[in-house]
Amino acid sequence: MTSQSGVFVLQADNSLVSMEPKQFAAENEFQLLLSRFPALLVGDQIDPQNPRRWALVKREQAIATDQIGASQWSIDHLFLDQDGIPTLVEIKRQTDSRIRREVVGQMLDYAANCATYWSIDMLQSGFEKTCEAGGHSSEAVLNELMGPDQSAGEFWERVRTNLEAGRVRLLFVADVIPLELRRIVEFLNKQMAPAEVLAIELRQFAANGLRTIVPMVFGQTQEAANKKRSSGQRWDEQRVFDALKAKVGAQELEVAHEVFNWMRKGGRTLIYGTGREYGSVYPLLRPGGVAINPIYLSTDGKLWVQFGSLKGKPVFGDLDKRRELMTRLGSVQGIDFDESDLSRYRPVSLSKIAADPNGPAKIIATLNWMDEQLAPAGSA
Repeated sequence: MTSQSGVFVLQADNSLVSMEPKQFAAENEFQLLLSRFPALLVGDQIDPQNPRRWALVKREQAIATDQIGASQWSIDHLFLDQDGIPTLVEIKRQTDSRIRREVVGQMLDYAANCATYWSIDMLQSGFEKTCEAGGHSSEAVLNELMGPDQSAGEFWERVRTNLEAGRVRLLFVADVIPLELRRIVEFLNKQMAPAEVLAIELRQFAANGLRTIVPMVFGQTQEAANKKRSSGQRWDEQRVFDALKAKVGAQELEVAHEVFNWMRKGGRTLIYGTGREYGSVYPLLRPGGVAINPIYLSTDGKLWVQFGSLKGKPVFGDLDKRRELMTRLGSVQGIDFDESDLSRYRPVSLSKIAADPNGPAKIIATLNWMDEQLAPAGSA
């Protein structure tokens, strides 16, 4: 009988097996397949120039959606790629009527809430437990994923930065992607920079005890690719200060230069952001080998204090240390913090620092004090 699929397997004995379309028996079978073989997400089709590699963080990763943080939903799979981009995967079979429109709203709900309610500690813990359950070393899996050019601390810091910037990837996976879903995904992918929205069709064929799975990616257009490329361009010192010069006055620019000089003191590594609208830079500090990011300088004319990112980290994981940091920064006239800020990410306007005659000196003194606190832990 002639195959209606156009898919054939040429066997070692030169016999040709005609493969026939076969549905997945259940959605759970589909999910288990992706858990075992993340390569089915065809990273070379998603990014031919730099093929994506995947590490599974967790199946059924919970997402909270209310003010008290109670978990209401869960994404089928959460993966990370080698650039620390959270990749949310929702799986549906062709027979599921929700695959056309309902799943789109569902996925957008997930994307809108994950950055608010996911913490890096939670994701890291989930990743380690998943590796352990699979009989793998989480350290070995992470090293294979990220390559030799960055440390684990740098990688997880990049994950956090991506989440905060909305740099996530949404993947709709199904055995058949309906035309309606293709059009929606293509539209969203053009509009949602820096997020990426794609659909992956995994068609299954079977015959004579053989199974073949044929992946195909939908949603990529040249227009969308150009937008993603421009939004992902990494900033540098020249671009950051050119952007600041166009936004702030001479006094604020001088404050920015003083803070920047502190950041690179002692030859510290600087990490530049990839934001499309605003650039940023922060120093890589690693007390005890754990990456922390207490502050970053942004081209929106602000110095962002990352109180929330310090929880559970060396030195400033201690509440009293964070409180003292807050008090020292708050000595600048016009800067007001309160106790709730100790778990938040607070901007400090460069204009407020410059308006206090002693403001720049107070900020640099506080940053130097921070160095002194980190020194016993071996900050890099």
